[in-house]
Amino acid sequence: MVVGELAYERDVIVIGGGPGGYHAAIRAAQLGRNVTLVEQNQLGGICLNKGCIPSKILTQSAEKFTSFQEGENWGLEAGDISFNADKFQQYKQTKIEQLRSGIEALCQANKIEILNGSAFFLSEDKVGIENGDKFDVFRFKNAIIATGGRPEKPLWARQISDRVLDQHSISDLSEIPDKLLIYGSDYIALEIGMAYQALGSKVTLILDDGKEEFDFDQSICRELKRILKKKKIDVVRNSDVLELQRMDDMLTVTFTLTGKIDTISGTHLFVSTPIRPNTNQLGLSRIGVEQCAAGYIKVDYQSRTTQNHIYAIGDVTEGPALAVKAIKQGKTAAEAISGIKSESDFHFIPVVAHTQPPIASAGLTEKEAINMGYDIEIGQFSLSANGFSTLTGKKEGFIKVISCKEKQVFLGIHMVGTGAIELISAGITALEMAARDEDLIFPNYPHPSVNEGLLEAVEALRNQAIHIPPKSLKAQKIKV
Repeated sequence: MVVGELAYERDVIVIGGGPGGYHAAIRAAQLGRNVTLVEQNQLGGICLNKGCIPSKILTQSAEKFTSFQEGENWGLEAGDISFNADKFQQYKQTKIEQLRSGIEALCQANKIEILNGSAFFLSEDKVGIENGDKFDVFRFKNAIIATGGRPEKPLWARQISDRVLDQHSISDLSEIPDKLLIYGSDYIALEIGMAYQALGSKVTLILDDGKEEFDFDQSICRELKRILKKKKIDVVRNSDVLELQRMDDMLTVTFTLTGKIDTISGTHLFVSTPIRPNTNQLGLSRIGVEQCAAGYIKVDYQSRTTQNHIYAIGDVTEGPALAVKAIKQGKTAAEAISGIKSESDFHFIPVVAHTQPPIASAGLTEKEAINMGYDIEIGQFSLSANGFSTLTGKKEGFIKVISCKEKQVFLGIHMVGTGAIELISAGITALEMAARDEDLIFPNYPHPSVNEGLLEAVEALRNQAIHIPPKSLKAQKIKV
């Protein structure tokens, strides 16, 4: 077909079927719009097929492996257990296919047209969709760009490929690495490191960009030092990687540390680095959609681009590369298209790590709050004093709340410990509502439960926490 000869008319076209894209498509359909969803690979995008879901299946497998090993503490006796990588891959694939089928069914139920192919803009109101030898042109009223991103390895890690893994390939590994090197300081690096350590790998973490700490509140970083030491996971801090070499079955990373050159070797290397937007092939420059220097699409609080009828969501926009951001932006864009005054706000976006124990964080860190000029108070409660944590044998970790002394509103909530990922939602709600300590002290909390840890962390702000000795309580209520 000759370009321009025929253009099929469509209402809303969503380019990309990842979490942001399919949420946007379904929400727009709920609001009465006719939606066409274009995906060049598989529904669910990278998150479902290569990223979020596969990595969480891995971390859950590691957690269950650890739980089995601890079973004898509960009087559960069995023979030795082992990890079968082939069965793990089969299970992973089954779950991915189940979830993908669920998305397909939801799109069908909402009468969303699904087209397979690669889409790019021909003009401000037309896209071309290419699928093999087939090429079609579609004219649209509104479009939502949800093409996601890709991990970009540092230059020194690009030459050797089969044993150098990234966020999209690590879960396809068909063996447990003997010695796993991990480059990164984010939650993904920690998840992968602790998962493979639990499954039998010797793990070394190399913090990226010469960092001293991980990307969390300082109290979490202190707790991580203890946890990683206990797990015998080595951490290389304040280093700059120079090169990567391979000899036989070993990879060697050369780096500088305190002015000296050193090396460390492993059988595999996992690199957790920033996600770059998939925007190069969209033809954005020809339609006047502005991008920043790194290629991210500029959007407003409704995810609207510089072309008012075109929206962009998820990893193609600035900010953390998190599915939760893409999902929220997708719903916001669909509602804005439908005339609803909706907006996205990511001041209190949660960051969680499915580690052992889990980590969850929202709002300002202690350092950020101080740097922004807040006079703060801190309440912190150790889960070793929580009854439910004690009876389950999961006593590691704490809950920390940061409050503005003047206005007595919460600024940040940070947690390490079993149950943290579920409990952080209560903290996010409190932050969004500009809650005060009394708003979390007044409600009733189930007993016994980890939830009581949040209550006592807040009570610690008033020296009221029951399960903290008086002297420790006074020392814990920190005023900065």
